[in-house]
Amino acid sequence: MRLLTAISCLLCCGYTWSVDIQAVRVLPSPESTRVALDLSAAVEYQVFTLSGPERVVVDLQDTRLRASLPRSGLGDSIAQLRAGIQKGIDLRIVLDVVRRLEVKSALLPSDQQHGPRLELELFPQIGALGDSGSTPPQQHRRDIVIAIDAGHGGEDPGAIGPTGVQEKHVTLAIAKRLARLVDKERGLRAALIRNSDRSIGLRERFQKAREHRADLFVSIHADAFRDPRVQGSSVYVLSQKGASNEAARWLAEQENATDFISEVSLHNKDEVLKSVLLDLSQSAAMDAGMAAAHKMLQSLQRIGRVHRRRVQYASFAVLKSPDIPSVLIETAFISNPHEERRLSHSSHRQRLAEAMLHGIRDYFTEYPPPDTLMAMGN
Repeated sequence: MRLLTAISCLLCCGYTWSVDIQAVRVLPSPESTRVALDLSAAVEYQVFTLSGPERVVVDLQDTRLRASLPRSGLGDSIAQLRAGIQKGIDLRIVLDVVRRLEVKSALLPSDQQHGPRLELELFPQIGALGDSGSTPPQQHRRDIVIAIDAGHGGEDPGAIGPTGVQEKHVTLAIAKRLARLVDKERGLRAALIRNSDRSIGLRERFQKAREHRADLFVSIHADAFRDPRVQGSSVYVLSQKGASNEAARWLAEQENATDFISEVSLHNKDEVLKSVLLDLSQSAAMDAGMAAAHKMLQSLQRIGRVHRRRVQYASFAVLKSPDIPSVLIETAFISNPHEERRLSHSSHRQRLAEAMLHGIRDYFTEYPPPDTLMAMGN
């Protein structure tokens, strides 16, 4: 009733939502349950779980529910679906579930048959309670989180090719493709830093990755140079100078002094200990970033020319998270007419996304965090 009242009030004021949910479908199967939200446009969203009782929550910005929530055919995992208004114009959909579930989500773009849609896949956690009534340690194994950052956006178009192709559109298209591929991999989960054409500050990008507790940050760009003949992809990691400057910044800024580095609070630590903890965390993140960068460069070499055959060092702001391995990929030179055309084609964007996925998979197969599903295979 509160949802209907809130919507009625907004309608009376003449408010127009940015996104409509046009249909909600639940597709149960023996292995998992898929929930599909058919949308009128791409949407900013967040998915998380709550316990006591168990729920899956979907928050959608500036979104209106124009469809009925299904009451039957929900399968064995979902008891019911509910919806309510958040912050006046945002929508929250709650899935009351009968047990703790793992959740993957992906925002799929329009194609020839469908408009954009948000898909959730719910499946039982590994090691959930069985007939014996015991809970094996595997129950707490988690997905590896890949933060995927599409460079530029909003009023910042990035580099612009000879025919007007803008870097911000290329990077977002590749990022979305990579996110879909990551979400299909067992044991991996994508976190898109931006999923629409909007501006995000450089430091805000890696802060968002930290909020998602990302295991790897991948920033996607398209290079440019005054000579249109220059071509090829490149992979960058943070330079030592950039790391040192960032460490000094973190130690100097009061708001960072109470933050967490690799799960250790810096609050109430003396300056020397803060510096040691930060240095240890940053060194580990840089070593891991370099290892991941090598894997991704090797994968990119398989699909086309690379501008540099070695991983490069730079002080890009988005690489400066002190506790997340970070990699920046220049997919090609958009200033090169041939590469601009390739970046405009969906098939090449898909090949780039697949190459990045192969690099990510190769790295985490070799170096899986010990508390993750991928570590079970080692």
